[in-house]
Amino acid sequence: MKKIKLLILGVLLQVSLVAQRNFDEIEIITHQVSDHIYMLEGGGGNIGVFTGEDGTLMIDGQYAQLSEKIKTSIAGVSDKPVYYLVNTHWHGDHTGGNQNFANEGAIIVSHDNVRERLNFDQVRPFRGTTPAAPEIAWPVITFDEKMQLHYNDESVQLIHVHSAHTDGDAFVYFPKANVLHMGDCFFKDRFPYVDLGSGGTPDGAIIAIEAALLLADDDTKIIPGHGSLAEKKDLQKCLEMYLTMRDRVKEAIEKELTVEQALEEKITEGYENLVWGFINEEKFVTMLFNAYSE
Repeated sequence: MKKIKLLILGVLLQVSLVAQRNFDEIEIITHQVSDHIYMLEGGGGNIGVFTGEDGTLMIDGQYAQLSEKIKTSIAGVSDKPVYYLVNTHWHGDHTGGNQNFANEGAIIVSHDNVRERLNFDQVRPFRGTTPAAPEIAWPVITFDEKMQLHYNDESVQLIHVHSAHTDGDAFVYFPKANVLHMGDCFFKDRFPYVDLGSGGTPDGAIIAIEAALLLADDDTKIIPGHGSLAEKKDLQKCLEMYLTMRDRVKEAIEKELTVEQALEEKITEGYENLVWGFINEEKFVTMLFNAYSE
């Protein structure tokens, strides 16, 4: 009965959040990352834009309600249409624009599991139900472990990371430009969200960050799923927080503490400033408790 109540609460919360959001007030801000790569900030996950003679490659598309604003921002840096749209994972603040861009000819690319999840309704505790996407919004090119797109004089590398933020995460790496888009495997200066209901795990998220650290050097520009443009030291800081919180939560579980008791003992001490959006200290700690109590 308690799980049913939580699920109902989650559905109501999701409806309420969507209803309250005023997309007209959201501004799309363009940041130049390299000569031909840009990061667009707006109302969802950070967008990557790669321009060149072959056309425009876009990484994630935020919400459908923002597509026209996003198109305007892209037109400010390129006169070429979006030819490829790469999804780093399935969540709506990254794939909501799929249909609008596909209607204009964009080819959607993702990991296999992104297409699978967009095929069916997805139910997540505290986040409600996300209806299946229309078929035109499904990726038409998918991959398992990795693939390359030889485009605009780059060998753009798409790399699957297992059971991290979700079960369908992908890094997008531009070796010549030395730019890495990590999707929601990296939240800069804020508590990360691991979607346990979509195959994500904290340990997988930690391994994903460790893999990114092996790929990056001190000059790599890193586009996080959420947060400002980052570099390797920011990623190291995130990893240290993850490892510290994992150890603290495992110790609390061994002591048979509840989430409430752990919070009373200031289990997040030193990380209180990472609260953002819908991820407060209680939700982050609860996620870790749920993951490591199984």
